[in-house]
Amino acid sequence: MAAADYGDADTLGAMAERVIAAAPTRFALLGHSMGARVALEVMRRVPDRVDRLALVSTGIHPAAVGEAAKRHALRDIGRRDGMAALVDTWLPPMVAAARRDDAALMGALRAMCIDAGLARFEAQIAALLDRPDVSDLLPGIACPVLVATGSADQWSPPEQHRTIAAAIPGAELIIVEGAGHMLPAEVPYRLNIAIRAWLARPAGRATFTQGEAK
Repeated sequence: MAAADYGDADTLGAMAERVIAAAPTRFALLGHSMGARVALEVMRRVPDRVDRLALVSTGIHPAAVGEAAKRHALRDIGRRDGMAALVDTWLPPMVAAARRDDAALMGALRAMCIDAGLARFEAQIAALLDRPDVSDLLPGIACPVLVATGSADQWSPPEQHRTIAAAIPGAELIIVEGAGHMLPAEVPYRLNIAIRAWLARPAGRATFTQGEAK
């Protein structure tokens, strides 16, 4: 298993090219949040190399009215008050309300985000605000696809993922009860069960069911 490092790339296309350059000839691809949008860009460029695809806690909609102002307001907190202040504003709503008092979880996430730094945050919001339309891409995806989110994800809620799964023929939808946007960190064991099943499926078109992960 390998995780892509996008560095200072400021477009989803440039991020996708870094993934492609580092990946083996054929590979399974999982992306979380912005990483899932990058995964779709990889799929657009080299669909013949992707054996299976997982899209976790993400979206397919274009930039919304007012989104740029909200993202730039966070950026400005970082510029004015430092990365810790930015993260302390941004991070809590990303986690399910019931888990926000978990000091170990929140401390690890906070440290990771602060360590990423403001320059990387700015590059990533630039990439997200310039994200391409993927509506024409989803219906043609032919490998096994897992779509997953948490039931308590306020940033990319379950209904958003139902739309994604419905647009990809044969996609499987998993909604993890009680998890927020940081699903892989909040309840990794539940997500890992779904990932193991996804990795075990034979490549090629398949028909999957929708379900809830408790």
